[in-house]
Amino acid sequence: MKTNSILKIAVLFAVILFASCTKDNNDNVGVFTAADIQTSAKLDQATNDISDIIDDVYYIENPTGKTVAPIETYSLPQCAVISPRTFNSTSWTRTINFGTAGCAMPNGAILRGVITMTGSLPYTSTGYVITYSFDNFRYNDFLVQGNRTITRSLGTSTYQANIHPIWVMDMNMTFTNANGVYTRVGSRTRECVEGYTTVVWTDNVYVITGAWTTTFPNGYTHTNTISSTAPIRVRLNCDYRVVSGVVNITRPNHTAVLDYGAGTCDNVATLSIDGGTPIAFTF
Repeated sequence: MKTNSILKIAVLFAVILFASCTKDNNDNVGVFTAADIQTSAKLDQATNDISDIIDDVYYIENPTGKTVAPIETYSLPQCAVISPRTFNSTSWTRTINFGTAGCAMPNGAILRGVITMTGSLPYTSTGYVITYSFDNFRYNDFLVQGNRTITRSLGTSTYQANIHPIWVMDMNMTFTNANGVYTRVGSRTRECVEGYTTVVWTDNVYVITGAWTTTFPNGYTHTNTISSTAPIRVRLNCDYRVVSGVVNITRPNHTAVLDYGAGTCDNVATLSIDGGTPIAFTF
């Protein structure tokens, strides 16, 4: 999924959390500050930019991993240096070096340091695990640490009866800046249900499900869950990207429901806080 769509989701999460914490000024349990909300959106963008980078390098490593070979990468900045593969009889390794001076992503994020990727040999079409780690890797002002895996398969699902790419992303990462340490743990499944047989990216359609929890330096947590019965649907040929799906958000004493609608390419969603009447707004 492209960074613009991820960033819009992150901003909407921030709107929900801000509305929820201001709804009841007498409830100070787990209240989100403006800084917390802004940080949550930044972490959403960081984790998804990293995922896109991993996807790109995997296709460089194994062009046959796509149902057709990609004509170009879509997220790697030109300043990133990808090492030649090192390999033995059972595995391969590549590094992506963003240098120390700062390497700008297409969305303006500044990356420094190294990401190391490892996968097994031979390649498999089902249950193929890619592991990556960080060496003094920084995303803007965050030091990123921890391990993450993506399990890639070509298979069928509820959302597409034909064989298509499915990525299951498990994360356990820490992000450290001047405010302290933030942890993010969870799992996210992304499926390319349309456009996977063509060489262009703009006809791709994705569905996304999963849940992840963020813990802040003050110990407060919040969890975002995307229901399997109403997954987030992203169309790359829609200017607004996200066209449908429901996100349930929980934190101490509060809940919120964000509904993107039934599939229309517009920028309208509805928001309900603590069971209240849904309110329509543009994002």
